[in-house]
Amino acid sequence: MVEDEPSVRDLICDALSLAGYLSTPASDGFEATQLLRAENFDLIVTDVNMPRVDGYELVERIRERGNQTPVIFLTARNEKPDIARGLRLGADDYVTKPFGLEELTLRVAAILRRTKKISEGPEILTCGPVSANLSSYVVQVGGQEVSLSPTEFRLLTYLMENKNKVLTKNALLDEIWGLGFVDSSSVVDTFISYLRKKVHINGFEGVRTVRGVGFQIADK
Repeated sequence: MVEDEPSVRDLICDALSLAGYLSTPASDGFEATQLLRAENFDLIVTDVNMPRVDGYELVERIRERGNQTPVIFLTARNEKPDIARGLRLGADDYVTKPFGLEELTLRVAAILRRTKKISEGPEILTCGPVSANLSSYVVQVGGQEVSLSPTEFRLLTYLMENKNKVLTKNALLDEIWGLGFVDSSSVVDTFISYLRKKVHINGFEGVRTVRGVGFQIADK
């Protein structure tokens, strides 16, 4: 739990403790970076506006080192450019202040439930020329490695886990972002577009739109 305001940090840590989670507090992104070098965590809940290292920079730094720990941004910055930046960094959720503690703990539970399901599934998923290693986060298309953001990776692997099934936008929104992450499903279209640009290689066009319903991935 990364928050520079002690009273808010303590309140959230207490709420997480009551919900059954063990939390470690950090006063800013710099302190959190040090903790993440020494320990493994299941989830990072972080404010954005902080001294020394802010929340965005914290996530940028750990992603550069290959750390894919899920992240919830907790912030008063709720403008579309702020949310878009959080998405590009691979945010799993973006909770705006003011917020309810029950809502936050529900979002924490939803993210941990999704990440646990990924860890318990098969280690490598395949669809046509695409393979995704759930342990190393390596995605290859025809043997060529492609770089995906954490959110793109989760979207791809969820589609692959449900290969040939048509998934609605709402289903994808709930599974990947959880609990009404945004008011519009346009974020799904955006990330489907990102995904196609990266995995539609050498004639493969398996990520399909089913008009009026949603999306699917197929071998061909």
